[in-house]
Amino acid sequence: MIKILLKPGKDQSILRYHPWIFSGAIKTIEGKPAEGELVIVYSDKNEFLAIGHYQIGSIAVRIISFEKVVIDYTFWKNKILQSYQLRKNLGLTDDNNTNVYRLVHGEGDGLPGLIIDIYNNTAIMQSHSIGMYHVRNEIARAITEIYNEKITSIYDKSEATLPFKANTGAKNEFISGSGQPGEVLEYGNRFMVDWIEGQKTGFFIDQRENRKLVEMYAKDRSVLNMFCYTGGFSVYALRGGAKLAHSVDSSEKAIELTNQNVALNFSNARHEAYAEEAFNYLNNINDPYDLIILDPPAFAKHQSALSNALQGYKRLNAKAMSKLKPGGILFTFSCSQVVSKDQFRQAVFSGATIAKRNLRILHQLTQPADHPINIYHPEGEYLKGLVLYAE
Repeated sequence: MIKILLKPGKDQSILRYHPWIFSGAIKTIEGKPAEGELVIVYSDKNEFLAIGHYQIGSIAVRIISFEKVVIDYTFWKNKILQSYQLRKNLGLTDDNNTNVYRLVHGEGDGLPGLIIDIYNNTAIMQSHSIGMYHVRNEIARAITEIYNEKITSIYDKSEATLPFKANTGAKNEFISGSGQPGEVLEYGNRFMVDWIEGQKTGFFIDQRENRKLVEMYAKDRSVLNMFCYTGGFSVYALRGGAKLAHSVDSSEKAIELTNQNVALNFSNARHEAYAEEAFNYLNNINDPYDLIILDPPAFAKHQSALSNALQGYKRLNAKAMSKLKPGGILFTFSCSQVVSKDQFRQAVFSGATIAKRNLRILHQLTQPADHPINIYHPEGEYLKGLVLYAE
């Protein structure tokens, strides 16, 4: 493997097991590594530190091992097996009421740049680094061997997530098996998931426990689900006894999926869905709601967009708070990794000041256990949420 030496003092984060090496920390590279190639990292004193995938950009190396090991098929299978054992211990691999969950969550499972989601008997792989894309066949083989016959298809959906400058020519395709998007179960609720054309891998698995909490609060309440995507929160609210649920998304396709999923679970649902931009809908509300859910897409994917994102969260939450009845409840989320918990909370609090509402925090929410956070990589805690009670 090509050897990378770090500048003096730049080994501290690696000694604390942080899985990223930034380009500015590198002193010399002995050779010319191709993007995605395995490299071995040393301190400026020529001490071994780690092995990782090289990539072009500010994050120059993503660490896959802090030990001197052989990176072969056995290595990859053991990594996938460790991830599987965690999900098994969580009760997710053999749950008759839930057959959709995340098997691999990047750095949280020691596999930076790799996401694997399970949808019943189909595994969806998504590589965010060239290094992980190069070993996709080994990863697929490991999944097949670990699950035996429980996984019949493995679909690689990396075309849009790989660094575009790498020019890999990657196409979304089945690595093994075949099939069309199908139905999954989550806490007994039925959902159609389009993992081929849908956003991310097809379903926002990370909101599973938070959807369950909405169900607990929904009884006899009027519910507004903003940025509804496939209508997950709406289905849970209706099962929880909501007197009505309205779903809003700017995408016509999302509204079609929402109506489809509501129909899968209820014959006469008290539900309406609207394809409309968020602020247009909120501005035209005449009757305030008892419960509002705000689950927008990431407002900031890069640090340069942070300031505008915080202003966006402030404005959105202020508007929603003004449309809550006294005694109403707001579920509000941010999935922007560059927005910290404290920054998100401050933006929401600023929104409350603008709306002149007195609010109390009932819950502070995050991602579920199948989206684990590496204790040495706090950046992995990307999903932040608050449940607020409005007086």
